[in-house]
Amino acid sequence: MFWADKIAADAQENQVVNDSKTPSGRVHVGSLRGVVIHDVIYRALKHAGKPSKFLYGVDDYDALDTVPYYLDQEKFAPYLGFPLCNVPSPDNSASDYAKYFMGEFLGVFEYLGVKPEVYYLRDLYRSGRLNSYIDIFLKNAHLVREAYLEVSKARRPDNWYPFQITCENCGKIATTVVSDYNGSEVFYTCKPDATDWVQGCGHSGWVSPFDGNGKLPWKVEWVAKWDLLGITIEFAGKDHSQKGGSRDVANAVCRKVLRKQPPFHSPYEFILVNGTKMSSSKGVGSSAKEIAELLPPELLRFLMLRTQPKTVINFAPNYETTTRLFRDYDALIDKYQALSPDVQPESALPEDLMPLFYAQLDGVIKPYHPLDLSTLISLLQVPHLDIRQEIERRSTQPLSEYDWQIANQRISVAQKWLADYADEDEKLVLYLDRVPEKVKDLTHEQISYLRQLTHSLADVKLWEAEELQTTLFATAKELEMQQPVAFKSVYLSFLGKERGPKAGALLSYLERDFVVARLRDVVQVNTSQAALVAE
Repeated sequence: MFWADKIAADAQENQVVNDSKTPSGRVHVGSLRGVVIHDVIYRALKHAGKPSKFLYGVDDYDALDTVPYYLDQEKFAPYLGFPLCNVPSPDNSASDYAKYFMGEFLGVFEYLGVKPEVYYLRDLYRSGRLNSYIDIFLKNAHLVREAYLEVSKARRPDNWYPFQITCENCGKIATTVVSDYNGSEVFYTCKPDATDWVQGCGHSGWVSPFDGNGKLPWKVEWVAKWDLLGITIEFAGKDHSQKGGSRDVANAVCRKVLRKQPPFHSPYEFILVNGTKMSSSKGVGSSAKEIAELLPPELLRFLMLRTQPKTVINFAPNYETTTRLFRDYDALIDKYQALSPDVQPESALPEDLMPLFYAQLDGVIKPYHPLDLSTLISLLQVPHLDIRQEIERRSTQPLSEYDWQIANQRISVAQKWLADYADEDEKLVLYLDRVPEKVKDLTHEQISYLRQLTHSLADVKLWEAEELQTTLFATAKELEMQQPVAFKSVYLSFLGKERGPKAGALLSYLERDFVVARLRDVVQVNTSQAALVAE
């Protein structure tokens, strides 16, 4: 059984699924993993007939702790330590910093068909909905301190209280420490040495902690949200889920102070970019918005779902990773089309097709005639080629309106990838008007291969990628030549470099007469050069 369906099958009635995010900067694609995981749990619950809600919290009372590299450092540095909702927006499109970056992220939600009920922490605090929890945790500060010590070995002073006031003097929330509570007000100090990245102003005094004047530490705030909103399921990333980590501390606070069981939880792994964990504020990795502009929504959902939640996804929008993603998706579409018509998504899909099912925005798998993305990327780089005519020519069956919808979508993906992500050595620069200079470096053995290839290619019956690839291999074998050495001569003859797309596919993009003529020209150039050297 697919992991989300198992959770749904084991769940009781009336489930509330929750996820949240601190909008500290441009939200990276790694944050979408939690979004899609929770969305799929919610969909699985609905599919199983279990009444459920999906909530998404915006932790906009957290402090700005880093100015992202892509923002004006001089403008935003004075706001370090401020609640994110009190930091100005980078432009006039939003009321504040948190709404600006969250707005971009929520646009990706809509693109992916993710429709949670969104709430902002500023509203929970300022409306007073968290007041009773603030009071409970302040009155039971000793139990919170015990939980920190027992679970994470973090010892808090006896006069430490789980709350941070927004300083009335300087506006910072990251630098304030509460040391007393009299039942209606807390005593706090805005400490100059509270953090190593921003200084407090030194102000101190008594103030009410209620109605938005400050916030609970996020591990304690987590617990307050669980109880206030009735949350029953919330996963967390591996960093928060390690033994003695944030989730364990929150669980202990929930049991010790509220005497309640925390929500069902399971950790999920990171999305890495070339082995590096992504960061919103440090700009490591591609933003969710950028990847959504590259990948169709079903493919972006599939990226998150084809791997079990506890397995790392190592993603980078390079040629191999991107084209493989599309090939894997198409392979499942083919498998789905091969099923009996009696097998419907609502009943008996095999487990390996469930990532495909949950990748659909509307829960309906709509088959199509697959079109290989790597082929499109190459075809788009062939000058004077009508891409749609070429797609039609290569298709093994008439294309439906939906087939063309997918084809046009993939043309856009290929164009976007070439424009924004392709390295120079991944681009296909065809020498159509002249023989590349580098063919002069070909060996005698490679020239013999190309000479024989002109005869072999003239006899090919079907000018298409697989048959051409077979001919290239067969000719190398006939001459007892190593295949990589032989294929380099083909790439050098047409691209002026030693690597390229699948060689048979490359030749299939070109007219037979042109290919044979070019190979003869290359042989002639080297024969003439050899003659000159001999003289």
